[in-house]
Amino acid sequence: MRGARRAMARLPSLRMGRVPDAPALSVRDPWPGDPGRGAALIKGELEIGGSLQALRQGGWNQLGGSAVWRAGAHGFTWLRDLRALGTDAARLRARGLVAEWIANPPSDPVAHRPDVVGARVTAWLGHYDFFAATADDVFRQRLMSRLVADARALSAALPAEELDARALTALKGLVAAAVALREHSGFLTRALRFLPQEIARQILPDGCHAERSPAAQLSALQDLTEIRALFQSSQTPPPPVLAHAIERMSPALRMMRHGDGGLALFNGSKEETATLVDLVLTQAGRGGRGPSVPGEGGFTRMQAGRSVLIVDCGVPAPAGLDRLAHAGTLSMELSIGRDRLIVNCGAFPAGPPEWHDAARATAAHSTLVIGDLNSSELKPEGLGRRPTVVEVNRQEAAGAHWLDVSHDGWRKTFNAVHRRRLYMAESGEDIRGEDMIEAPDGQPFTLRFHLHPDVQANVQQDGAAVLLRLKSGSFWRLRADGARLNLEETIYLGGTEPRRGEQIVMTGFADGQQHIKWALSKVERAG
Repeated sequence: MRGARRAMARLPSLRMGRVPDAPALSVRDPWPGDPGRGAALIKGELEIGGSLQALRQGGWNQLGGSAVWRAGAHGFTWLRDLRALGTDAARLRARGLVAEWIANPPSDPVAHRPDVVGARVTAWLGHYDFFAATADDVFRQRLMSRLVADARALSAALPAEELDARALTALKGLVAAAVALREHSGFLTRALRFLPQEIARQILPDGCHAERSPAAQLSALQDLTEIRALFQSSQTPPPPVLAHAIERMSPALRMMRHGDGGLALFNGSKEETATLVDLVLTQAGRGGRGPSVPGEGGFTRMQAGRSVLIVDCGVPAPAGLDRLAHAGTLSMELSIGRDRLIVNCGAFPAGPPEWHDAARATAAHSTLVIGDLNSSELKPEGLGRRPTVVEVNRQEAAGAHWLDVSHDGWRKTFNAVHRRRLYMAESGEDIRGEDMIEAPDGQPFTLRFHLHPDVQANVQQDGAAVLLRLKSGSFWRLRADGARLNLEETIYLGGTEPRRGEQIVMTGFADGQQHIKWALSKVERAG
């Protein structure tokens, strides 16, 4: 039926209603652009997700790069970067790129995926006043004709085949079209039909997105707040589930932030800027109280003094929602004030496939690995074998925190369970942990703590401790018992570009105790 609807939507003889001369209602893109990226676009370079590639005139059918990068290119959200630059050259560049795309629509299937069409429709309407309002009649008529055609194709494609956050982007595009193209009332009817069920499927009761990714949490909340604003601008009553979802999602997003205001690096996430996260939360509104214990989303946050410890305590996202899922069960990140100390490697979904796969591996996370085997099996479409039982016990008393968690991701391969116990003192300056393997036979294992690139690390003379200097100048010492301790290189993908860093590697042995105790404490000076 979906295929039949799409075929009918492409038939010129069945186009319903006339093509308007201009949008009936102005649609505003509420998110900030980057003038630096805008200046690069003037020179023909497009940066998406940390991957910079050439975008030459007449080259829409010649784009290379990953599917994620091409989706970003054909989604046109980068128009906000040209808008942020704000020059006449930026305006003409935006108009020229849109005109070239309309004149020669790409054959790449990615360009016509529902989520990419939804992003493009929203971006063209959201920046219409910037690049199209002062254009000639021919350009504006071609633009409006393409918007109607894309909106009709989008309407026919719903419900979107993708079960993850991309379906919300597709729905956002249809709502934007419904607001701006009043002659096509069926767009709004169809969007209202599918929006409640998408929200129910994607937003868990504790407010976390079902992909269990801070990046997906941010993106989905952006889409839903835009959808709500579109309803408000057109004076259309939104479905009640929309407001309830936004109210739950805001505190869940706050739980996923470090002291610098950026996002924790789980399941395909980058830091993002604190300014953007603040703006999304402001647009969303105050929201309710965040979960104090791990809920359906499976993340827990331990905070004391200036220290924030965020732990992945959940079962991986189910099939259909695990496209970007990592094998990072029980991994943790620690920040002290605005300094990130212990991190996961992050993600590079727009980069080469080998980078994407490496960042998903268990070894790219601050957790334990048995026998160099990932805790979840990594596949191009998601995860195969994975933990099915994650047990969590959290307690708090007098400002101190205890967390006892375990997962069975290696039960089928090694008949083993990884258990992690964490303690954070009331001051936040004394953090202790135990990582152990519960198995009938001993297994070779490695415990890794990836350090943020701004952290300077030195192994002390006794070889049982590492002295850590944070960017702010404070010192911390990590001691370990039950394993050999070394420093090795790592790569950090959480920022705008890959950076080299170091990781603390604690190696255990199959014939030794299956247990590492470690302690991280603040020290007054490097003595």
